[in-house]
Amino acid sequence: MDPWRRTGLKSPASSSCFGIPVPPSSSYHGMIQTTLAILMLALCLPAAQAAGDPRAGKAAFERKCASCHKVGPAARSSFGPRLNGVVGRKAGAVGDYQYSSAMRSSGIVWSDKTLAAFLRDPERVVPGNRMRFWGIGSAQQIDDLLAYLRQFD
Repeated sequence: MDPWRRTGLKSPASSSCFGIPVPPSSSYHGMIQTTLAILMLALCLPAAQAAGDPRAGKAAFERKCASCHKVGPAARSSFGPRLNGVVGRKAGAVGDYQYSSAMRSSGIVWSDKTLAAFLRDPERVVPGNRMRFWGIGSAQQIDDLLAYLRQFD
């Protein structure tokens, strides 16, 4: 059966791509180029946005987090738990910090997704936690912070 029958076009005998008939017009190639451009954007932009900027994340960490949390080789828990290796760690699992019972019993394993939600609204994600922080409204700033924290895994 001729696949072009439904379109009203006749299948050109000499024009095919891997055995599939190709319509006899240059619009086909334009359509392929447009499709490839859209796919490239769809594949590249979200990945670049989700990656975040560790330098901007460091600045945000120093402004919003460093008064309570520490990172790096000499990091110790203080007013808040140290955040080395936080991605992939169970919530409430750092031994040198006394967590709230809400955090210990939350069952959360920190991932980019759970951390982003927690940084956006800590009380909503873990009601009754001890962290006194209003949250971060900027998705880009959260991505930047996560990129910075991933350096200490």
